[in-house]
Amino acid sequence: MQQEVKVDKSLFEFVNDKTVIHDTKFETKKIGYFKDALIRFRKNKASVVAFIIICILLLYAIFIPIIAGTSYTKSATDTNRQNYNRLYPKISFLEGTGFWDGTKKISINQNQYNTYYLTYAESGYNPISKVISIDTVRNNQNQQVKQYTIRYDAYNGLGMMFINSITDEEIAKMEAWQDETGIQLIYPAVSINSSIATIKENANIYYEVDRNGNPSINSYDEFGNPIPKTSYLLDADGNLVYKKAVGISGYQIRVSKYAYFQYVYGYEPSFVFGTDNSGYDIFTRLAQAARFSFILAIGISIINLLIGAIYGAIEGFYGGKIDLVMERICDILGNIPFIVVTTLFQLHLSQKVGVVPALLFAFILTGWIGTAATTRMQFYRYKNQEYVMAAKTLGASNKRLMFKHIFPNALGTLITSSVLVIPSVIFSESSLTYLGIVNLDSAELTSVGTMLANGKDVMQTYPHVILFPALLISLLMITFNLFGNGLRDAFNPSLRGADD
Repeated sequence: MQQEVKVDKSLFEFVNDKTVIHDTKFETKKIGYFKDALIRFRKNKASVVAFIIICILLLYAIFIPIIAGTSYTKSATDTNRQNYNRLYPKISFLEGTGFWDGTKKISINQNQYNTYYLTYAESGYNPISKVISIDTVRNNQNQQVKQYTIRYDAYNGLGMMFINSITDEEIAKMEAWQDETGIQLIYPAVSINSSIATIKENANIYYEVDRNGNPSINSYDEFGNPIPKTSYLLDADGNLVYKKAVGISGYQIRVSKYAYFQYVYGYEPSFVFGTDNSGYDIFTRLAQAARFSFILAIGISIINLLIGAIYGAIEGFYGGKIDLVMERICDILGNIPFIVVTTLFQLHLSQKVGVVPALLFAFILTGWIGTAATTRMQFYRYKNQEYVMAAKTLGASNKRLMFKHIFPNALGTLITSSVLVIPSVIFSESSLTYLGIVNLDSAELTSVGTMLANGKDVMQTYPHVILFPALLISLLMITFNLFGNGLRDAFNPSLRGADD
């Protein structure tokens, strides 16, 4: 039999007798999905640095071609650019330091030394920035000869050139510029009696030469510098001739390339990244290439995102036979070799729509398949969730279920995959242009791959031609991959550290 236990009621009291209890208000601000992803992204220092570098490269690609719109890069003709090809990188305030000053350390023999010195003697532009050492070596005939180790200034070594079919009016403008600036532009015409055909057409030769085309030096001054016998053209009165009649109404003149650059463009030649084989300013040319790569890659990424998201959403939402048929279509397209598609498009389609649209179509033809597969996987993951079933029960349409309830949850993964597409497109485009399958080399358009291809033949003698495009493509690949990995970790922390 149970014993009744009496408890004193005074020992108890109501905690809340009359007050109505409500949910406690959050003291902190609400954090949305994207803001939460941003907070996580900022913790990834490598990705933040990569994003900053991408922004710098983007600004470089956008604004440098605009700033250089009226300069040498845009206004120079193909013929004139060739006069300034393969110049070394130069920053004006570093001149004379031996670093990034347009010079290069080389070894030359006595004849080459005499040639450089005579260029300086006539024009005042000294190709020899510095004599590092003078050694005595033996040549192929076992004779002792001098060998000079110097720093060669490619800008001062530009020398002379002929300008043909020029009128009296144009010559008068040049002479007026000379008088105004005090810089000599037009030099005396030369009459060389030589059996060497190449010497007759060389504007740098104003002195007598031997049968090998080397300066014929008979005497030296007190400092050991050669004194040449000049071959300037004289008129009947013994005066120097500065213009030679060519044809009926035109003349040929001999000008300094360095001074002519100043006359035409208004400033001294100085290229931060040097010039390439065709005489293009690499600094500006590379910005044009980067801008093309950015526009192409981002455009393709957006188009493939739209196509792939819609296609994959239909697959993943409806499933069944629809999914089966659409997946087989993806399998067929996905097994077509990309390089074959690109080559065929360039051979046939480019004749009708142009090189760039044909390249764009080649990337889009199969580029959306990966995005479609990702979207399909995300839809299979979310379409049977409780909140989707609840919305469907309440009468939500398929369109609303797909793009209002399911798609936003897959957006983070899709954005990440789209960002990672960008370096892939840039690398593929560069590979195609490097191999010559796609030709994007023109005065108005170029690509990083084209610049790499143009620089590979002079890699040892003029490494700067290929160095800067190689650095740019490396930076783009590394930074975009780091940035994409940071986005992946931010939008989906469960995949942090994964390699997919």
